[in-house]
Amino acid sequence: MCKKLPENYEKALEKWEKMTITSDPMFGMVMQNKEICLELINRALPNLKATQIVQLTTQKDINVVAGRRVRYDVYVQDEDGNIIVIEMQVADRQNLPYRLRYYQEQIDHGLLLPGKDYRNLSLHPTYVIMFCDFDYFGYGWARYVFEMACTRNHQLKLGDQRTVVIFNALAKEFTKDEQPIKNFLALMQNQVDNKSSFITKIQDEIVKIKQEPERGRGFMRFELDLMDARREGREEGKQRLVKFLSDQDTAPSEIVAALVNVYQMTEKAAQEYVAEHVKTPGGHE
Repeated sequence: MCKKLPENYEKALEKWEKMTITSDPMFGMVMQNKEICLELINRALPNLKATQIVQLTTQKDINVVAGRRVRYDVYVQDEDGNIIVIEMQVADRQNLPYRLRYYQEQIDHGLLLPGKDYRNLSLHPTYVIMFCDFDYFGYGWARYVFEMACTRNHQLKLGDQRTVVIFNALAKEFTKDEQPIKNFLALMQNQVDNKSSFITKIQDEIVKIKQEPERGRGFMRFELDLMDARREGREEGKQRLVKFLSDQDTAPSEIVAALVNVYQMTEKAAQEYVAEHVKTPGGHE
């Protein structure tokens, strides 16, 4: 007798097979290859000239404060103490500057131990690199670089050694020093430069990862657990909605309409759900 596969297994498997470099899990797994990660950093930050990664963590959790968890796709420290955080961002949630502000604060919070002087932060210049599948600022530039500067004299830098670099994968024009990252941004748009050894290395790494059974099983377990959690949350939401409307003596037909509108249920499924969960006037469910 064949063992029944978990619900949503096929959906999770399809997601695994279709994952590209822009998928958070796949991006993190590819960046676990230090050679690829180091080359991407140096292409993104050509002036850094890093030669060695001494710490590399993917999906790194930093400081849980007031229930808000920060998880970086890639967290790197190079041989000179530079901290480089790399993020892949494909959805424009209209909050990028504020997200970056929070990221920077949490990086420093993790670096400065209690009782230590603020000058210890000078040992760890920080770079946050965001690879975006959209142009947040709308100038069409491939790369936006931000450092703290005086509004009266832009040449006067604050000197806090914090740098934010945001890449726009939709860019059509590139300056000379942006050429090294051009084919990676193109890859984010599923345009593969087969003449680039770097891009070939990334593509080969993706194929290798997808062929590793343990990686696939790990992703499937994570994805199925996530789907279960979402379903449980959805179920809890439906129950709360039905109870609230029922307590307000809302007609069953209106509760059905609410379920159809809010949770995109079919009318038949909503009717069955209401019949199962709404108490009758006689006090029975």
